[in-house]
Amino acid sequence: MVTAGSEAVPSQFRKGVVELAILAFLHNNEAYGAEIVGRLGEYPGLAISAGTAYPLLSRLKKAGLITSVWRESPVGPPRKYYRLSDEGEGAFGAMTKAWNDMKGAMDSLLARVATDE
Repeated sequence: MVTAGSEAVPSQFRKGVVELAILAFLHNNEAYGAEIVGRLGEYPGLAISAGTAYPLLSRLKKAGLITSVWRESPVGPPRKYYRLSDEGEGAFGAMTKAWNDMKGAMDSLLARVATDE
């Protein structure tokens, strides 16, 4: 596996998209931390641990992209639910456009390289 520094390249790619994945999951949706972890785990390559999710959720909250509220749980202690703020909705739109532009360009480049071989 190719490495850059001490990390594997796929790990670096994944770090770059996990934030967008969380924003995408919270777009028009509300969820608590463990639910976010579980739902992202349904997609190969996006699975994250709680140890990754909660610091990222904290950073997104500090950046003003998400808000949180405590709610009683029917099956245990209260849970902190997250949702996008208005600023987060705007960031989600901008990040989605940037992702689609980059993905389209990369798909074109890789297709071109494949036909050159």
